[in-house]
Formats: sequence, structure tokens, C-alpha cells
Amino acid sequence: IVGAGAVLTAILSLRPVQSFTLPALEGRAALSSLNPTSSHFKYATIEPQLFSTLSDKESKNTSGDKQSKASFDPSDEFTGAAPAKILGKPIPYSDLTIGVLKETYPGENRVSIAPESAKLLVDAGFSVIVESGAGSHASFSDAAYTDVGCIVLPNADQTIAQSDILTKIRPPDELEAPKLAKKTLIAMISPSINTDLYSELTVQDTNVFALDCVPRMLSRAQAYDVLSSQANIAGYRAVIEAANNFPRFFAGQMTAAGKVPPAKVLVLGVGVAGLAAIQTAKNMGAIVRAFDVRAATKEQVESMGATFLEVPLEEDGAGAGGYAKEMSDEYKAAQAKLMLDQAGDVDVIITTALIPGRKAPVLVNQDMLDVMKPGSVIVDLAAANGGNVAHTEANRVITTPNGVTIIGYTDLPSRLASTSSTLFGNNVAKFILSVGPQTTKEKGVFQIDMEDDAVQNMLISYNGEARWPDKITPFNPPPPPRKAGDDVAEKTEDELMHEANEKQNALFIRNAGIASLAASALLAFGFNTDSHDSVSLMATFALAGLAGYQVVWGVAPALHSPLMAVTNAISGMTAVGGMLLLANGASETSGIIPDSPSHWMGAIATTLSFVNIVGGFLITGKMLDLFRRPEDPKEFFELYAIPSALLIAGLGASYFSGNIENVSGSVAIASAICCIAAIAGLADQKTARTGNILGIAGVSFGLASTAADMSIVGATAPA
Repeated sequence: IVGAGAVLTAILSLRPVQSFTLPALEGRAALSSLNPTSSHFKYATIEPQLFSTLSDKESKNTSGDKQSKASFDPSDEFTGAAPAKILGKPIPYSDLTIGVLKETYPGENRVSIAPESAKLLVDAGFSVIVESGAGSHASFSDAAYTDVGCIVLPNADQTIAQSDILTKIRPPDELEAPKLAKKTLIAMISPSINTDLYSELTVQDTNVFALDCVPRMLSRAQAYDVLSSQANIAGYRAVIEAANNFPRFFAGQMTAAGKVPPAKVLVLGVGVAGLAAIQTAKNMGAIVRAFDVRAATKEQVESMGATFLEVPLEEDGAGAGGYAKEMSDEYKAAQAKLMLDQAGDVDVIITTALIPGRKAPVLVNQDMLDVMKPGSVIVDLAAANGGNVAHTEANRVITTPNGVTIIGYTDLPSRLASTSSTLFGNNVAKFILSVGPQTTKEKGVFQIDMEDDAVQNMLISYNGEARWPDKITPFNPPPPPRKAGDDVAEKTEDELMHEANEKQNALFIRNAGIASLAASALLAFGFNTDSHDSVSLMATFALAGLAGYQVVWGVAPALHSPLMAVTNAISGMTAVGGMLLLANGASETSGIIPDSPSHWMGAIATTLSFVNIVGGFLITGKMLDLFRRPEDPKEFFELYAIPSALLIAGLGASYFSGNIENVSGSVAIASAICCIAAIAGLADQKTARTGNILGIAGVSFGLASTAADMSIVGATAPA
């Protein structure tokens, strides 16, 4: 049994916020000489009041500038206000310091810059300061940062004071925000939700790059898209949480103790998180279905091996920025019926539907919950925005009266803190390194350029001016290039016919060339072979290869395992060789009981081959039963016993009529036809079970024909 992994549920305790007086040091000397144990540091415990941190998924366009490194009066206690550098002018990386703050939001285990990402910035020329313990909950020690060239300072106040650019994941809380005056902040801000925070940061001249305002339709901005990188992890983790709470295997299993059917997983919403959930559930062996109002997602779902569910109503739900739009009432009614039917059948539902700036739509209502089976699990990835499921409670796991578990965790990426931090940090580092060189082409120089679509979209506050949303130019991808044939005049029927004839002529020339090579090869074989038996063997090989290629080529990927089991069973026809070996010389010994080394080898080969035959067909039947649905019609394979018995009975009757040799050959032909048809039947799920039965019949006919051949040479069982 493969465990789903332990659930990370520990909630971080609130950290003390520290205040201090800077030592009498200036410039970079201060960074290397600060003593964490200095008496200049005073500690005061304050429980911060936090701003809302709901994710704003809107894809807005903003740009921003940068700010100067602060200079400090050593005689003054730090108040968070320091003069900024002139935004817009080119600044060498060596003159800028990036500060990495420890997250203060309860339960947040991630860090905005991991050591791997910090190394990218240090190697580029930036100085990087990290607040002590910033990465501890993500398994990154302070030593890991110092090893890549970072400086670790003991508290947030000192880190802020010595930095030009500050990075965070969550928006700053009420205690952190005032200290960021005249600084540049790179974080998730959600300006449409955290309006008070946004106003405060703007008024105090904090220049803000909102990572959640990345223009997601800009191809190169995918490297900076923290929404996608974190949603990918959330989708993966959602399946792990579901498996941890689900009382069965995800993958179907057949054991001596019984059969366990695979879990059925339904993913609602096929964005980044939804696709990650589909992939993870498929990898764990579940039967996966998915639904999304955007018709364009169907191909993505099916390419991952899942089933895409469609509402029988023509309406596309694709909205701006790649998100889904709200659908019509008629569509919602048809969707509700489809979802109700699915809810009663599936075991796990994962919901990921969010509409930018709005409460999450309810996709799983009370009616659906009522028809779900006891032990079913729902993971609601939209819990932070109200939830897609009736009764979802943020950051809680609840169980309905009929035994359905609803998981409303809002910190799924944080539960994989190391990976989440590494990917988030890479996004941030790549964005910082792009600011300037992307458009100016001047390496090693940080410079705000409003011609950079990513910068222009993400800078929401600039020099005390609120840019979001009115002063941002939304990014629109360029129209697709015109096809070369768009401007070409339509061709006449004669021209089209001429082109068709040319293509047909080229095809015939190629096929004629291939046929000529094959004819030459056959003639060469005929001139050089010294036995007619070799020609017979070549004919058998060529026909068998051609037949095998034709029947195996179209097998569906889902049926590869049953196909292998059937071919394994059919390969058990090696029993024929063992039986013929047993019959060798039987007319002299008047029996088939082994009495010589060759006979013993034949007996062993026959026994092992029979094990292969029985096991192969049995396992194939069990695997195909896993694909059987309750609504599938009943199959009456027992009726096939009538023609099979007729053929075997006729073979037995031929023994007494003296025509057994010819009838045995006819039965052998039936055996070959059934074996080839069996493999062909495995190409489609509708005929797969028929293929298994034909395989059993084919092998049975082959063994019966061989037994008849043994009787011809006089092999008999001892009296």
C-alpha cells in the first residue's frame, strides 16, 4: 500500500515584532558588521492585525520604477521612512540590495526567495539580505542562504532598513506596511480586495509590484507567473489531501483477498490547478473525469487521459485573460443536472473554479452532497473566496451527515513549502532580472521601462501615484499572423484537379518504389535459398508479421495491459511444442508418460505453458472487469460455447471416422483465426471482452488439434 503522505497541519505561532536602533554604521559596511547580539536591538511582542489575503486573480497591467538605497542617520531610531532613489534611471545591480522578509501570516510556511533563487540574484550582482528564520519552515536554514552569498540579519526591521527592494508572498500586515515607506515592494497585493492596504502603501510612497497582476496572456510572463506556479502545487496537493482522507485505494487492485475498484475522481475547473490535479490523480491510478465551461480545455483534458464531460448546450465560457466567465441561467440548469448525475457516481470531487474579483461560484450544492456515497471526499480549492461547495468552511475539514468529507484548506501550496518557495522564488528572481535588460538590453542594470509589458502591468503604485486600475494599459496579445494563403486567389477547378493528380502521381511513384525494393528482396531470397522449406517459413513469417501489425496498430492506450496479458496467454501455445515433444517416439513406447530426458523437457514445457495460458486469460478478464460500468448491458458469452463444442466434438468424431488428420488441420486453422481475432478485439474497449473469449477459444482449438496430431503418431495415455 502506497501512503498518500502525512498532512501538514501545524499552524505557525505569531512572531514577536522587533524594534531596534541602528548601530552607527553606514553603507555596505553596516551589512557586514551588524552584530545580532548587539545591545542596540530592543524586542517588543506585538500581535499584528492582518489584512485580508484573499487571492486577486485578475490579470491587470501595471508598470513600475525603482527606488534608491536608503541612507540612515546613526543617531536616529529607524522609523521606516528613508529617501528613495530616483525611479526610472538606470541603476547597476551592485548598487541595489534585495531584502527577503519572513512571512507573518499564521500558518504560512513559504518564503518569497529560496536559496536557489537568491543565488541567481547574488551571481547577477545584487546584494541579498534575508531575515533570520525566513526559510526555516520551508526547510531552508540561515546557513543555506549564507552559503550562496546572502547576508542574514536578525529581524524584519533591520532587513527593511538595509534594503531597497523587499520581497514577500502575502501582503504586508498593519505593522509591516508603515515601515515600507519609500521602499519598493514585490509581493501578492490583491489591490481589488485589499483596498485599504493599497491606499496606505501608495500614500506613503511605497512603489509596489503586484505579482498577482502579472499579464498572464504574455508568453514570457509565464516565467514570472506566481499564480500558475502556486496553483500547480495546489492542484497536486489537493489530490494528496483527498487520497489521505479517502478510505480506499486510488488505483484498482486485484489480490487474493479480493478486488478493489479504482477511485473515480471528478475535477471541476480545468485551469492550472485542475490540470495538475488531473495528472496527479491519473498517476495514482484513478479514473478521472473533468468539467470546464471553456470548450478549449477539452483537448487538454483528453490529452492527459481523462474524460471531458460536456453540457448538452452550446455556450463557450472562455473569458478575458484566460479565465472562465459566468454562464447563462439555461447553461447553469443543464450543468446542474450533469453534475447531479456525476456526484452520485464519483468518489472524489476537486473544485478549482474562481472568477476574478468575485465570490467563487457554488458548483457542488446540497442536492449533490445528498447523493454522494459515504466516504466520498471533496477538496475545495476556492475555499478562500467563499468556496465552490455548499458548507465549505475555510481552513477546516468537515463531514456531512451522510459521510462526505469536505476539505477547505486555503494553504495547500504552503503544505509543500520547500517546492512552493523554490518555484515562487524563481518567479520573483526572474522578474527582477528582467526589469531593464528585457527591453534596454543592458545587462546588469536595473531600470524601469514602461515599454516592458510585464513591468507596466505589475507596477500598481509608483512614486505616490495609484496606477491600478485606471492608469494601466491592459496587455492584449498581438493578433495571429495572416496565413500565406489568405491573400491568394481561389484556384480554378482545373488547377485543383492538376494539383490532385500531381499528389496522386507522387504517391504512386513512392509506393511503386517500395514495392520494387520488396520484389527485389524476395527474388534475391529465392535465388540464394537452398531449400523449399525456407520459402515456406518466409511466407509464414511475412504473413504473420503483416497480420500482427494490422491488428495491434490500432489498440487504445488504456488497453495495452490487457493486450499484453492476452498475447502472453496466447504465447503459451509453446505448450504445443511440449506436447509434440512428448509424442516424439510415443509409438514405440506406447505412452506419453516421460521416460527420457527429451520427454521430461516436453512435460515441463507443457506444464509451464499451461500455467501461462490459464494465468494470462484470467488476469485479462479481471483487468477488463475494472473497465466495466454498471450501466453496460449484460454479455452472453456462454452462447459461444455452442460453436466451440461443435468444433471439438467434430474433431473427436473424426478419430472414429479415420479422417482425423484433415479435420485436425481444419481445427488448427480455426485456432489461428481466433488468436488473431482475439488480438484485434483488444484494440477497442467495446470488443475487448470478446477478444479475450476468442483468445481462450483459439488456444483451446490449438491444443485440441495438437492432441489429435499426437494420437495420429500413436501417443496414448497409459492404461
